[in-house]
Amino acid sequence: MVYRCFELDPTAERDIDYNIYEKLASKYGMSVEQARGSVQNMVKMAKEAGLDFQMDTLVLTNTFDAHRLTMFAKRKGLMQEMTERILKAHFTESMHIGDHTTLVNLAAEVGLNREEVSEMLKSTNMSEEVQKDKEAASKIGVNSVPFFLVNRKYAITGAQPTNVFVEALQKIKAEDVSLGSSKEQEGVRIDSKKGNKRLI
Repeated sequence: MVYRCFELDPTAERDIDYNIYEKLASKYGMSVEQARGSVQNMVKMAKEAGLDFQMDTLVLTNTFDAHRLTMFAKRKGLMQEMTERILKAHFTESMHIGDHTTLVNLAAEVGLNREEVSEMLKSTNMSEEVQKDKEAASKIGVNSVPFFLVNRKYAITGAQPTNVFVEALQKIKAEDVSLGSSKEQEGVRIDSKKGNKRLI
């Protein structure tokens, strides 16, 4: 599995005094209660997949430094561990992942050197790497999250229940078998929610 950098809001401040429901209500022109209902649907799907999302206490922040940390971890062979630890800290433990002390502590948990991480965060190191990784994500069609690319050509977009992923992966497997003899294949985007597909 390969993670790519993607920022939902690159202009966000490090310290934010509004919650996720107020943010979504403002962004999409809906009421706070409508935003809460939409988010809770996602929380329910996450729970069915074994994930514990605590959206009521989620701390909004700018995630660029967290992305810098994941790219730093990549150099040490710990990108997956670092990314997953940050995601858990953010969505389940309601930690402030824009805060450097928090990031240093999380990095130490997965085996990174505390002092090296602290010095990296104080600098602008890994900023260029994050930007290049964001560009790489954009080239494969990432313009929202969640976004999954299977076998480098099949894209599954949006928060989907487990059964939709199973059905999509079965389609992917079947199409790979039927197209296996072809030397030149186009990518296929599977919109699992709508049950259709289009070339990418």
